[in-house]
Amino acid sequence: MSEGVLSSGLSMPELGRRIRGERRARGLSIERLAELSGISRSMVSEVERGAKTPTVLVLDRLATALGTSISRLLDEPAHGGVRVLRHAAQRVLRDPSGWERRVLSPVLGEVEFEFMRTTIGPGVDAGEFAPHAPGSREYLAVEQGVLLLTIDGQPYELAAGDSAYYPGDRRHAFAGDAETGCVFYLAMELAPGHHGREGHDG
Repeated sequence: MSEGVLSSGLSMPELGRRIRGERRARGLSIERLAELSGISRSMVSEVERGAKTPTVLVLDRLATALGTSISRLLDEPAHGGVRVLRHAAQRVLRDPSGWERRVLSPVLGEVEFEFMRTTIGPGVDAGEFAPHAPGSREYLAVEQGVLLLTIDGQPYELAAGDSAYYPGDRRHAFAGDAETGCVFYLAMELAPGHHGREGHDG
């Protein structure tokens, strides 16, 4: 686990408080959240207490198990018709394995939508992300380099300028090309409701 994985100043105790609040709002025990996310009970407990800084993959799996996005765990919902999110105010998560996710979209009320820019270093495997609730959708476009995208075990190689769509309730994995790495944009629309999936990898 790396220090400062959240570059925009959110403290680990505050993050833990938000995860705990989302868990309790759904009537889930720590044991049940651990089961749904595939994260060990001790890790869930340490993250909730602010004692551990989660990797991006761990944070994503916790958010997915809670039926929400990383964005909602990091920020309070915005209000008003227009929201400008300055570069310096965007949440950035840096994973110690060598990749970075920048959240470009604000959290909006009950809308579960996330728009992000991801940078993956050459040869870096960002890991496999758990399926979201049925009906979720993800749209992806590669800005530079080559992305190795895997959906339910099926690999796809996407070069700069290529784009893809896939149902969000599939297992999805991202890796950077060994020579170039990649930068890509991802828009994620989560279907409402808790998916209740079990046995995720992790």
